[in-house]
Amino acid sequence: MLTIALPKGRIAQETLALFERLFDQSFDFENRKLILEQAGFRFLLVRSQDVPTYVRHGAADLGVCGKDVLLESGASITQLLDLGIGRCRVVLGMKKGEKLNPDRPHIKVGTKMVEITKHYFAQKAMAVEIVKLYGSIELAPLVDLCDAVVDIVETGTTMKENGLEPVETILESTARLFANPNSYIEHKAAILDLRDRLERSLG
Repeated sequence: MLTIALPKGRIAQETLALFERLFDQSFDFENRKLILEQAGFRFLLVRSQDVPTYVRHGAADLGVCGKDVLLESGASITQLLDLGIGRCRVVLGMKKGEKLNPDRPHIKVGTKMVEITKHYFAQKAMAVEIVKLYGSIELAPLVDLCDAVVDIVETGTTMKENGLEPVETILESTARLFANPNSYIEHKAAILDLRDRLERSLG
């Protein structure tokens, strides 16, 4: 039985919908249960940022989460397939009308994605102070906590409604299927069979 960690919310729902099409049966977590066993698979429902941790430590053989979450985690995993679901962008947002000035000696950036932000500004050779936030990211520039934010957007509406606008796209993200390297070796045939079936179903 392969164990698959899924992130709570839309990506879990869309991933289970893929399995329903593949196996022609219902895949539903009952009530508030966090484990679902169906069709020879065990699904774990966890917080999005925890999916790579469950896979990295071998509590799950496979995981599904956004490319942004994988990059932020820095986990040593084996990427298998871009599922094309959970599409979003990681963007640099600033107050409406403002632009990033690379000549500024100091810039403060609010984000929950510290590693992605560090890498982005290192590529630009810009020194930044990163303010780690866990929510309400859009609020930070409005109260002068920081000059800019790095955040996930789907349409950008929330940013615009709060007086911000995306000024640069850092990366495009979709949900990826990935494996624990040891599980990949141990269960290679089953994992590759699942990957191939999913890939064909995506067409």
